[in-house]
Amino acid sequence: MPFGLCNAPLTFERTMDNLLRHLKRKMCLCYLDDIVVFYHTFQEHLRRLHCVLSCISKAGLILNKKKCQFGATEIKVLGHQVSGQGVKPDPEKVKAVNNFPTPQSVKDIRSFLGLCSHFRRFIRDFCSRAKPLQELLKGDTKFYWNKAQAESFDDLKKALTSRPVLALFDEISSTELHTDASGYGIGAVLVQQQKGKERVICIEDPV
Repeated sequence: MPFGLCNAPLTFERTMDNLLRHLKRKMCLCYLDDIVVFYHTFQEHLRRLHCVLSCISKAGLILNKKKCQFGATEIKVLGHQVSGQGVKPDPEKVKAVNNFPTPQSVKDIRSFLGLCSHFRRFIRDFCSRAKPLQELLKGDTKFYWNKAQAESFDDLKKALTSRPVLALFDEISSTELHTDASGYGIGAVLVQQQKGKERVICIEDPV
């Protein structure tokens, strides 16, 4: 695939989707050049890995061995750390949020919120907690830094550095959707009862 073409990612993704369409979500996940083969046991991993690699080989594609991991119990993918315990933010990304200096301009606010928004699925009531900072992005609002903004800034940092973990979805477990709304935000939390404990699967705070 030639570099620099505007439609290159789309074409590559379509190729991979067609190649692994009968295996996706059954034994693997694929996003551009990231292919994750999931499993419960090592023997199952070997069987599924053989199926995926066979498809790739028959298509005439070649993998970069230096970028491959086999038999891993924990991986980093798309800014997240995934293991049998669940999904949490990549520690390196969290470190970037924690080390973010106190904003001195609207541009800094926009950068910080952009960084945090990537992990908003891990932060309950993200919209409400970020509201004092988001107020500074409205129209021609001049930059100011008061107690509300400082508390919001510190709160979002703390919410991420507390290392929240989202559980992996289990098709056979009891599932509940908890929703809430206010005058300026709506949100929902998808939870499941797994091994006698309530585990959060996904947090959505779209407004």
